[in-house]
Amino acid sequence: MQKLILSAAFLAATALYAHAQTQPSTDGETPAIASPNTTNPTAPVAGANSFTKAQAKERIEAAGFTNVGVLVKAESGVWEGKATKDGKEVVVSLDYQGNVVAR
Repeated sequence: MQKLILSAAFLAATALYAHAQTQPSTDGETPAIASPNTTNPTAPVAGANSFTKAQAKERIEAAGFTNVGVLVKAESGVWEGKATKDGKEVVVSLDYQGNVVAR
């Protein structure tokens, strides 16, 4: 009898988990994860950043920037530095989602 109850509980839990993963979020604050072709419109987003300095530089260069200077991780968790794009020096940022933003 206990096995039947445990099995039913397990099935119910996995069904709820699967349902939760297939439902899109309606929360406007839910951050998107950046891909090479998209950027979160509210980027750079503050948060715990797990990119190393080398990974941050690599990601910024992959976004088309050159001459990436010294990168510093701000208290917000966003990597910041100077780089060149289209012949202009800009301040570039990389957030924990992978969004690369120039200003």
